[in-house]
Amino acid sequence: MRVLRQGVMALGAGAFAAALLAFAGPAFRGEADAAMEPSVNPVKLKPVSAFDDIKSKNERAVALFEEAGKVIMSPRCMNCHPATERPTQTNKMTPHQPLVVRGEGGMGAASGLACNTCHRETNFDPAGVPGHPQWHLAPLEMAWQGRSLGQICEQIKDPKRNDGKDMAALVKHMAEDSLVGWAWSPGANRTPAPGSQKEFGDLIKAWAAAGGACPKIVGNTRG
Repeated sequence: MRVLRQGVMALGAGAFAAALLAFAGPAFRGEADAAMEPSVNPVKLKPVSAFDDIKSKNERAVALFEEAGKVIMSPRCMNCHPATERPTQTNKMTPHQPLVVRGEGGMGAASGLACNTCHRETNFDPAGVPGHPQWHLAPLEMAWQGRSLGQICEQIKDPKRNDGKDMAALVKHMAEDSLVGWAWSPGANRTPAPGSQKEFGDLIKAWAAAGGACPKIVGNTRG
């Protein structure tokens, strides 16, 4: 009887997960993502060499970061750096469905749905659910939504707001981290981030080498 009871419980858990995926799948895809978005982003990244003629080191750094900003400001990155406790999804950056919140370590609330309830080690394209072994939200101090590119630039250089990374660690994270790299292989016919992770990483490396100057902060965007 104990074995039978365990089997029934396992079947129930599987049915619950399947129901969640069936419910969440259309939301993860989004009608626009599923039907209209191309699998290749038409936005290209300029190579580092395109900025060689800028003589001022600071101006070159700013120009390089602005080019890299095409990736940073894309929905594939912004959705995981929300300004509230709730992530967003699709190119329209709509609130995540079903309702989830950041929780401990960005993995979802202990009393609610954990990220890995639906997000597994790889993309599950039949249900439109993205996946990665370390799938989680960025911490609140790394929120990007509602901020200008200049504010984000200053933020990611600050060890108090970038998970304690110095510039070398920051460059390595941007250029090599596989969770960052998911942005270029998002599955389910989502629009990937512009360019490639290598091109993005090259721009970030060149920006750091040029001194890491940031675009001017203007406007009344969220601090």
